[in-house]
Amino acid sequence: MTNSSPVRVDFWFDPACPFAWITSRWLTEVERERPLDLRFHVMSLYLHNLGNELPDWYRDLVDRSIGPVRVAVAAAERHGEKVLRDLYTAFGTRIHEREAEDFDEVIAESLAELGLPDDLAAAAHDPSHDEAVRRRHEAGVEPESRGYVGTPTLHVDGTVWFGPVLRAVPRGERAAELFDSFRVLASHPDFFELKRTRTGSLRFD
Repeated sequence: MTNSSPVRVDFWFDPACPFAWITSRWLTEVERERPLDLRFHVMSLYLHNLGNELPDWYRDLVDRSIGPVRVAVAAAERHGEKVLRDLYTAFGTRIHEREAEDFDEVIAESLAELGLPDDLAAAAHDPSHDEAVRRRHEAGVEPESRGYVGTPTLHVDGTVWFGPVLRAVPRGERAAELFDSFRVLASHPDFFELKRTRTGSLRFD
């Protein structure tokens, strides 16, 4: 599956999710080895977990996660969808690689880095953006089941997937090999799940 036609890959992220961050860095690595038409979309851990009982530490993260999501949506609606890739990279670098916990600070620094208007930061605490967040969130859902798959979500070759969930970023040809293998599995009409015990710690390098 290495022909020259770009493969359309739609990737849904929540800026606070470390697994989405690793998957996104894998996909940007694949771009160097395979022709991709990679498009970024916003989803929400907050919406995904409405009504769920969560450990205190995770509830805190989920509740705070809506801020960067609202800002991403506001930025996309004002400046177009292509802004999402760079804004997510700015958010993710700070949240996951630099371990920043003050999301308001993350937002302000990221907007400044990209030369985006600083008034977009106000969206973080403005629930009037939540309907737009929900629309974008639900666009990642499997159309037939209307069930939600998780973060990250990928649409590729006409199929919808949760994951791949990785604990480190594959690089170079290894990243491409994983993508090729993923497409083989994704293309099989009867395949729907593959899972093993999660071990080790997350690495973002």
